[in-house]
Amino acid sequence: MAGGGGYGGASGKVDYVFKVVLIGDSAVGKSQLLARFARDEFSMDSKATIGVEFQTRTLSIEQKSIKAQIWDTAGQERYRAVTSAYYRGAVGAMLVYDMTKRETFEHIPRWLEELRAHADKNIVIILIGNKSDLEDQRAVPTEDAKEFAEKEGLFFLETSALNATNVENSFNTLMTQIYNTVNKKNLASEGDSNNPGSLAGKKILIPASGQEIPAKTSTCCTSS
Repeated sequence: MAGGGGYGGASGKVDYVFKVVLIGDSAVGKSQLLARFARDEFSMDSKATIGVEFQTRTLSIEQKSIKAQIWDTAGQERYRAVTSAYYRGAVGAMLVYDMTKRETFEHIPRWLEELRAHADKNIVIILIGNKSDLEDQRAVPTEDAKEFAEKEGLFFLETSALNATNVENSFNTLMTQIYNTVNKKNLASEGDSNNPGSLAGKKILIPASGQEIPAKTSTCCTSS
């Protein structure tokens, strides 16, 4: 189970550092999601991210101190060669689209293909439909995203960085699943030298709807 951590980092022992990348088209709200999670902030006049930046926040998962190192990669095409290098070493990814702009969802398969080409095969991925506060402008039905997530074996949630809906849940779910994956790999490698602990091909549970988390991977204390 995941518990809340301090904004802006925490002092003391850190048991794990997990690198997570935020990817998706420009202006889907990646930087706003990161600001909401890392600093509990939201700015209406946020400018496009230039290049790459990262922020950290420390969480507690099963009495372990986990530092989330979250990289925000610019979505513009001209930076694709730059961001590709930042996939290396990532153990988690948030694949973000704007639920009010259909084209950002239609670009998700391309982003997923690039992610899987550059990242570790065991990377944990969550699909995020951002800007759920703009329901009257919805251009991507929840069912479309759920179907895609189920087909690709991804977690899925709809979020709003503006009003903080599901932001804590999405990051905490991702970090908890990464922690579980790392533990399974470690146990497998210790118990069977012929088994590297790969989870490739395993089905990841999908929330029952765009606003729910599976019970076994839910977070106990930090719902937004």
